[in-house]
Amino acid sequence: MNSALNVAKFGGTSVATYETMCNCAKIIASNQSTRVVVVSASAGITNHLVALANTALTSQQIEEIIEKIKTIELAIVGKLKKPEQISDKLNVLLTELTELAKHEEINFRDDLKDALVSMGERMSSLLFSAVLREFDVPATNFDVRKVLRTDSLFTQAAPDLSVIRQLSQSLLQPELDSSVIVTQGFVGADEQGRTTTLGRGGSDFTAALLAEALDAQTCEIWTDVIGVYTTDPRITDKARPLPELSFEEAAEMATFGAKVLHPATMEPALRQDIKVFVGSSREPEKGGTWIVRDCEHEPAYRAITRRKDQVMVTVKTPQMMYAQGFLQRVFTIIAKHNLSVDLVTTSEISVSFTLDNPPNSVSERVNKETLAELTTICDVTIEQGYDVVTVVGNNMHSSAGVSSKIFEAVTDFNLRMICFGANPHNLSFVVSNADSEDVVQVLHKALFE
Repeated sequence: MNSALNVAKFGGTSVATYETMCNCAKIIASNQSTRVVVVSASAGITNHLVALANTALTSQQIEEIIEKIKTIELAIVGKLKKPEQISDKLNVLLTELTELAKHEEINFRDDLKDALVSMGERMSSLLFSAVLREFDVPATNFDVRKVLRTDSLFTQAAPDLSVIRQLSQSLLQPELDSSVIVTQGFVGADEQGRTTTLGRGGSDFTAALLAEALDAQTCEIWTDVIGVYTTDPRITDKARPLPELSFEEAAEMATFGAKVLHPATMEPALRQDIKVFVGSSREPEKGGTWIVRDCEHEPAYRAITRRKDQVMVTVKTPQMMYAQGFLQRVFTIIAKHNLSVDLVTTSEISVSFTLDNPPNSVSERVNKETLAELTTICDVTIEQGYDVVTVVGNNMHSSAGVSSKIFEAVTDFNLRMICFGANPHNLSFVVSNADSEDVVQVLHKALFE
């Protein structure tokens, strides 16, 4: 393991303005071990790019969005001490962005969408490397597409771990002694060199993949909150930051809706036993959460998460009674559409499961296609308007009184589905989205206050 190496990732709000970039630069300058920096697009930019990529717009509307993007980027450039060092490079990127946004097939081709949406990270890494140099940090803006090899599934590309490792060791490792490498999160390239993206939230994943490829000891995720909280602090002001989490707990929290972490981030960290830190770039002095293989303290209840916009699907067939292979046929169809199921319950003649269904998303479209195919083999009932609330903890299935305390807290609510026992780290409920905030609040009061 590269014992001194730390990879730091900064999210969109951390690199939103010149001032917030300066906060991040101070964090990097104060830690000699940070040699690789991964940045998201400046806050707001990705939403503008997604609109350009996915919406049918008039020429005037396209120009207006491009102007909004330029305003955000040029506000940062305008405060640099030596803007001339990067202004030409930024103009090249803005020209490329404009050409992609005006491409007549942009709304219909995923390869063009990925190329366009990647521009946010490419611009912020250029600007942030310039800010770092103002703090006397020798920084190099590095194109992550040279090392982050993926397949060609545009918008949701999967990384090729062995190739990423090989390219990182040959192209990145030799540069780390002389320079801090600033590169892009969320972005990769396929074998043909075409730009791909890892899906929304993929910057954390990028940082973890590069930490794994370079045998780093630690990976820092800098965001706008002080670590991982017992629950979303927007739901209850009694939520508090956690000093530590295990990889398993963090993975459960990320999967079931904790926005601070991207679910895939835990995989590379777990494989290489890389310690992950989550902290606030605005208030680094307040510390944060360390995510490690083994925690000193493993309580029955660690946190409560909420995952919104779930649909509950029930598939039913009279033939299921004692029928061999029916479940296999159902899940083969789901797998074919690259969907993942979160919760499953079964009875003699039916199976219920939940699917992620955010509005106007790829998964919403795919869900419709999947459900249409399922109706060819069974009766399908779809119920919408649900959220999944999950209590994350330890040894929940074998500790006396743990589950009864949870159920006592939620006696006043209708629980549409309960999942418990697949692993010792969570107990999940499907509840009406109108109730989910209240459910989180009463659980938090019963378990943490």
